[in-house]
Amino acid sequence: MNRVALSLSRGIARVTESALAPYQSAVVRIGFAATWLLFLLREFPHRQELYGPDGPWSRTLARQLTAGNEAFTTVLWFDGQFWFEACYLLAVVASVLMLLGWRTRMSSVLFMVGVLSLQNRSIFMGDGGDNVLHLMSIYLVFTRCGQVWSLDARRAARDSAARARGEWVTDRVGPVLWVVSGSALTGATLAGRLGPGWQVPVLLWAVWVALGAWGAVARWARSAEPRILLDVVANILHNGALLVITTEACLIYATAGWYKIQGSRWQDGTAVYYPLHLDYFSPWPALADLLSSNGTLVMLMTYGTVMVQVAFPFTLFNRRVKNVLLAAMMTEHAVIAVVLGLPFFSLAMIAADAVFLPTSFLRGLGGWAARARARLAGPPGGRAVPQPRSPRSEERARVGFPI
Repeated sequence: MNRVALSLSRGIARVTESALAPYQSAVVRIGFAATWLLFLLREFPHRQELYGPDGPWSRTLARQLTAGNEAFTTVLWFDGQFWFEACYLLAVVASVLMLLGWRTRMSSVLFMVGVLSLQNRSIFMGDGGDNVLHLMSIYLVFTRCGQVWSLDARRAARDSAARARGEWVTDRVGPVLWVVSGSALTGATLAGRLGPGWQVPVLLWAVWVALGAWGAVARWARSAEPRILLDVVANILHNGALLVITTEACLIYATAGWYKIQGSRWQDGTAVYYPLHLDYFSPWPALADLLSSNGTLVMLMTYGTVMVQVAFPFTLFNRRVKNVLLAAMMTEHAVIAVVLGLPFFSLAMIAADAVFLPTSFLRGLGGWAARARARLAGPPGGRAVPQPRSPRSEERARVGFPI
């Protein structure tokens, strides 16, 4: 009984004292931000047909749909070309900020608003990866995804070093962003522009109030207890959101695999053959013909896809087997991106899979990237290169506005 209580207390302490998987959450942030940014840039010449006034899904149909399903979108707030261009530009800028990890608590909200606004404007403009991106943009709002590999982490380390030297550090950008965002949110609420649904408006206001409370505590609290309490709440939300992300990824693969099992073409081992010969999914006809010309290879790819998808959720209890299947799934999505011409669907799924990557691999990858950047940048001019701090120490050393 004592062992159970001790294990339970350790588990509670682990969940509340730190934001788990900082490298995995950073990779998920970078992956989905890069996926959405590349999609917006590639479709920039076609933005009018996809989400703008020239689209086949007219504004009247979009308003009727959003009124029925209570979906959130800012694109329908005003008519006219200028407002649409502003919304599209906001989505691009938010993706860049999210990718770089600049003020991730605010940029994650803007990223979510950009994704929901464009996708809910034209719900039929997607290839499956848009559904994953839609959900993950909401989940990322609850995570502390800027602990590593972000401008926020660099700023926190710089501020911590300045305080260690006895210098006074003041954050002026955070309060300004909080006031500007609050003014915009208040104006949209009073004008009744936040839409018929209540979920997204409540989330926006909750995040804004929480950031204001955090900033007030960080600046004026005389004791450390309020800050510790806020850290505990933020850690619980982060760890809960990561649990939801991992569960979502497992459900995607499990349901996809079990639905495939029920199909006759998947049962006889020929299902992969047919999409290779569809005009919509044949950017490289010669390559598709080469892959489909071997019946044994088609059968192995068909059965292998089903086996990997069905088995993956059960391999989470064995790290080595999980890593092997994870590599297989990422390779499969890379092949889909090239052979079937679905790059953004594959990028979205790979970004979701990244939450399962081993920490040792990600830290090694980060070290390799840092060394490559140092070689490209040249010698640091005789100055000592600061050693990276652990995400936990960076988070504890940070004092100031949390945006």
